[in-house]
Amino acid sequence: MSQFTVSGRFQMRNGFQEFTKRVEAPNDSVAREHVLSQLGSEHNLKRTQIEIGEVTAA
Repeated sequence: MSQFTVSGRFQMRNGFQEFTKRVEAPNDSVAREHVLSQLGSEHNLKRTQIEIGEVTAA
């Protein structure tokens, strides 16, 4: 599996919060899904509240 760096922002009460996550996944679309799932469970967010800007192989 490859390492991917996923960056973007998510909606908070008082604006947007930037994030950068590093995940291990077989491809970039699976890396996106992992980050969406992780942020949703940690911050109680819906997928529409998360904007992924960039996915790069590390």
